[in-house]
Amino acid sequence: MTLAEKLRALREEEGRARGLGRALSKADVSRLMRAELGTGLSAAYISQLETGVRVHLSSTTRDLFAAFFQVHPGHLVSDSAPQTASADSAHHLSGWLRIHAQQFQHDYLVAKVLTELSARAEPRRYFEVLDRLLLLSSEQLDRVIERDFYIEPEPA
Repeated sequence: MTLAEKLRALREEEGRARGLGRALSKADVSRLMRAELGTGLSAAYISQLETGVRVHLSSTTRDLFAAFFQVHPGHLVSDSAPQTASADSAHHLSGWLRIHAQQFQHDYLVAKVLTELSARAEPRRYFEVLDRLLLLSSEQLDRVIERDFYIEPEPA
């Protein structure tokens, strides 16, 4: 979420919290900020931030918004772009898994699983399956194990 999107969402939430049934306008924010905090920002400046004309805040401005909207100043930055899964990220993940497998040598199962994952070409795919399995109740998991994970022993 960008800073602009966060500011628009905060105006919306603040308007509802104040019982207006609508978002605070930029002029409302400017006026209320001055009345409540003794200093404020112009509606035009808030507009520039929300349209992306300006993308950075000074620490003073960030603190002012944080005080007005009652959020942590760290919330008022654009979130980083999501990482894309690529060969580099798969390689990085495999290295991370190998390192952490060594750190879990005292726990055979964890070390074995991390080592096995690190050897896979696409370890992230296994995390996607695990993510889905974690949504299951114990009973559902038992049924999945009984139905889908029975592996016949190979003939001797």
